[in-house]
Amino acid sequence: MVTRTRLYHDGTLVLEDFPVSDVPAHLADPASVLWLDLHRPGAAELTMLGQEFGIHELALEDAAHHGQRPKLDRYRTHEFLSAYAVTVSPDGAQLTYSEIAVFLTSQAMITVRKDDGLDIEDVVARWDESPDLAGHGVGFLLHGLLDHLVDGHFAAVQQLDDSIEDLEGLLFAAGRREIEAVQRRVFALRKSLVQLRRVVLPMREVVNTLMRPGLHLINDPLAPYYQDVYDHVLRATEWTESLRDLVASVMETNLSVQANRMNLIMKKVTSWAAIIAVPTAITGYYGQNLPYPGFGRESGFVTSAAVIVLLSALLYLTFKRKDWL
Repeated sequence: MVTRTRLYHDGTLVLEDFPVSDVPAHLADPASVLWLDLHRPGAAELTMLGQEFGIHELALEDAAHHGQRPKLDRYRTHEFLSAYAVTVSPDGAQLTYSEIAVFLTSQAMITVRKDDGLDIEDVVARWDESPDLAGHGVGFLLHGLLDHLVDGHFAAVQQLDDSIEDLEGLLFAAGRREIEAVQRRVFALRKSLVQLRRVVLPMREVVNTLMRPGLHLINDPLAPYYQDVYDHVLRATEWTESLRDLVASVMETNLSVQANRMNLIMKKVTSWAAIIAVPTAITGYYGQNLPYPGFGRESGFVTSAAVIVLLSALLYLTFKRKDWL
């Protein structure tokens, strides 16, 4: 297990990367606020965490298991938050998400990272960029984390939107490879959007709950910053929903384009069949073993050939004018 620590005293960063064993001594000072980050902790480390900070066993169980829904659970002495950081491959074909569990007490924020997907350095950089807010305690630390996560959600939605726009150039292409590419990418994008929606949609309730006055995590100076995060959550949620409708529209358009191409092919095949039927009918007529005008004479052959050419040309021009060929 890899750990990181930070200690703030009266809104000033005073210590970093100190041993976990020093945490109880630092918390004895009411003016101290600390951040403890646990990377891939085991069962023993989580048990120790529960003993040192009084974490409820149900919250520890949620932190140990993968696949939790983004949520905020309130306990008597602390809160438990579950959230996800997401990234999208350049082609939008694969969504990668990293789960993070967060324990919030009056003096500490403990993050439990289960993999390497969360860019924790960016979170630390956001804290360092706003030293004037550090005096607001745990709410300041939580804002930097949520701001990073929500910005990642927003960037993922924007990237998926760009991928859908790139499909417009392939949607009306006639090549077989382009058609197969559209079908595969549409399916991949729809799958990514479904997964992203499961991560983004519950964050609206999480941030909304954090902003309620009874939680006492956010004071008045921090309220506008959390409101900004909430606005980003709403935009990401609404954008995700609109992209789902757009992907469905792309799928329907793709099916319509394929149906129109099939109708066009059928028109062409039918038109050529009609043209070919003319010489077939005439040659079949002249192939009868019965006397007819021009029978056994060169004039009969010339007449039949002329009729074939004229009627075939007439049908071709007619179908061409109607855009059937």
